[in-house]
Amino acid sequence: MAGSWDGSYEQGGQSDDSYHFERLHIEPIYDAFICPLTKQVMRDPVTLENGQTFEREAIEKWFRECRESGRRLVCPLTLRELRSTELNPSIALRNTIEEWNARNEAAQLDMARRSLSLGSPENDTIQGLKFVQHLCQKNQSNKHVIRNAELIPMIVDVLKSSSRRVRCKALETLRIVVEDDSDNKEIMAEGDTVRTVVKFLSHEQSKEREEAVSLLYELSTLERLCDKIGSVNGAILILVGMASSNSENLLTVEKADRTLENLAQSENNVRQMAECGRLQPLLTLLLEGSPETKLSMAAFLGELVLNNDVKVFVARSAGFSLINLMKSNNVQSREAALKALNQISSDETSAKVLIEAGILPPLVKDLFSVGTKQLPMRLKEVSATILANVVNSGYDFDSIPVGPDHQTLVSEEIIHNLLRLISNTGPAIGCKLLQVLVGLTSAPSTVSSVVSAIKSSGATISLVQFIEAPQRDLRLASIKLLQKLSPHMGPELAGSLRGASGQLGSLIRVISENGGITEEQAAAIGLLADLPERDAGLTRQMLEEGAFRMFISRITRIRQGETRGSRFMTPYLEGLVKVLSRITFALSEESGAPRALCREHNVAALFIDLLQANGLDNVQMVSAMALENLSQESKNLTKLPEFPAPGFCASIFPCFSKPPIITGLCKIHRGTCSLKETFCLLEGQAVDKLVALLDHTSDKVVEASLAALSTLLDDGVVIEEGIQVLLDAEGVKPILDVLLEKRTDNLRRRAVWAVERLLRNDDIAYEVSGDPNVSTALVDAFQHGDYRTRQIAERALKHVDKIPNFSGIFPNTG
Repeated sequence: MAGSWDGSYEQGGQSDDSYHFERLHIEPIYDAFICPLTKQVMRDPVTLENGQTFEREAIEKWFRECRESGRRLVCPLTLRELRSTELNPSIALRNTIEEWNARNEAAQLDMARRSLSLGSPENDTIQGLKFVQHLCQKNQSNKHVIRNAELIPMIVDVLKSSSRRVRCKALETLRIVVEDDSDNKEIMAEGDTVRTVVKFLSHEQSKEREEAVSLLYELSTLERLCDKIGSVNGAILILVGMASSNSENLLTVEKADRTLENLAQSENNVRQMAECGRLQPLLTLLLEGSPETKLSMAAFLGELVLNNDVKVFVARSAGFSLINLMKSNNVQSREAALKALNQISSDETSAKVLIEAGILPPLVKDLFSVGTKQLPMRLKEVSATILANVVNSGYDFDSIPVGPDHQTLVSEEIIHNLLRLISNTGPAIGCKLLQVLVGLTSAPSTVSSVVSAIKSSGATISLVQFIEAPQRDLRLASIKLLQKLSPHMGPELAGSLRGASGQLGSLIRVISENGGITEEQAAAIGLLADLPERDAGLTRQMLEEGAFRMFISRITRIRQGETRGSRFMTPYLEGLVKVLSRITFALSEESGAPRALCREHNVAALFIDLLQANGLDNVQMVSAMALENLSQESKNLTKLPEFPAPGFCASIFPCFSKPPIITGLCKIHRGTCSLKETFCLLEGQAVDKLVALLDHTSDKVVEASLAALSTLLDDGVVIEEGIQVLLDAEGVKPILDVLLEKRTDNLRRRAVWAVERLLRNDDIAYEVSGDPNVSTALVDAFQHGDYRTRQIAERALKHVDKIPNFSGIFPNTG
């Protein structure tokens, strides 16, 4: 029996392991050791007056039941009545039993030691582990027996077993051995034991993970072991993953979470948890720790890379505390707080949280302060970065006081101070402050205040000069700001760019850089696109710089798919097309250079192609506007036929002569036309494409397309032929539909003009006169339009006999 866990089970034996080990004896068991009531070896034997011996707890229970049931107090063995219930301890028997137990347990420990060797059969090893568990659970003091018997290292070695069952049981046994026993935990701290246990956290078998995390939880209650666990590469990362997992069972998740709570006793572990996305321990120390700890945690927070959700969480949890730390007189504390705030302010939502926590006044104070209390320049740069972050959050900044006299960020004094800082500090701070102005000019509620302050400061030329800055970030920020200002300061910016300083050339060079399309290029072309298109001086200088030729080449390459796409492709192309359209506003210039360029590069054909840039509403709108301008010039550029002078007879008798028949003439312009030379829409087959755009969802695209088509009905062309062209292109009904839809005042004004011209055709007038909807729309325009529209609507109504035409009734008395 000494070499096996097999043992004899007496009658009434239980199946659980603890009972098995209680009944498993190396030495023979004596009947005197067994309690007649429990049938188990006694631990505290007591003797009755009749000499019978029982387990104290069992006989006391017997007496209690007799009293409660009203029965006589009798000996449970003899059933004879007892005069007294006095219990006399059987000290000698107890000592004998204890000695017998000690000898058995010693023998069993020895058997356990042999069964825990790696060469033992699986069942023997498991039985040995179960015995160790039984011994520890039987009595807390037995844990020192296990320690003194040096069984703990042996159990650790069992973790190397190839049997999953054995490994799981070994992990479970170690947990029981170290529970509430610091000395046993200290032994677990030796060697690579903790590393071995941590490896089980990543095992595929969930049971091993569960046992491993339960064991680590017990070990983590010892402070010394917290650093040991945290030092194992990947331990905290895996635990954080388990604590936030939806696939682990709830007990495992809870154990992982409680383990991490224990590990947070170590600041190094707290830093690791923060890197893994578990920020709460760090924030707790930041809020509740000593001044030194707060500084340390704030400094570390500034080094973390956080996702946006975490930034919002940090801002809400610790934003106020960080702002207070930023106000400290200690430079180290201010630096740590500023770097942390810089990290979390880069998200729009978290920036708004910080604004509400009061970050703006101290930020502005730090930037503008001079003298002994001013921040070092490297920290002013961080302050400027934070301000740029929060300003670009889209908050309403004209209602938040930031100065001692209740100034706001858009107050003239504050803007002037920002402009002075931009000019007098280095490029790093200047770049961030330009970004602040970009943010303030992005909001409709604040842009007018910023524009007014910039105008009053006289800083326009200084801002334009940054276009030539060698630092790309600084240049980008200035161009973006100028782009925001251009719709509001177009003439001023155009005037500054027209100078001889070279900024226009620098801007064009940025736009023409090769490679992928960048944000800087999109902003630069956007700036030019928003400048007044009728500024002839700027257009002339752009011609001299070769800008239009380069822009034509870029548009063509994009349309042919030769330019690598990026997220800035659309604004870049829109800007190119709009800037190119400037040339069509200068066609009548005396030098003829704009017209020559349009002919040389067949610009009209390019704009016709761009009408088909589906999904790019601005491109289609600007292209239609450019075609309107080009088409307006067609009647001036068409080559009218030259007829020979009539002979003598023909001059006397005209009836004897016939005008020569000349073929190939444009029926609208009555001369020789082409798309390239005279920009004729008919020759360029643009009419169908423009008609198709009358059904566009964008009002501006429809308006621009209708304006271009209206050039076919304008004074100076053969209107009847223009009408016929629109009939052939099935364009009459779409024009009438535009009138009926009443989408905008501008569209109605243009539609009324075009419809009046169409109604000069008798067939169309006859057909429309039977349509009450058109008549109603014309009447509405006649009643509610502006003066010019009412006049045109009146003429249109006369064409369909809805208003009497009195022009032929009264004689001319003039």
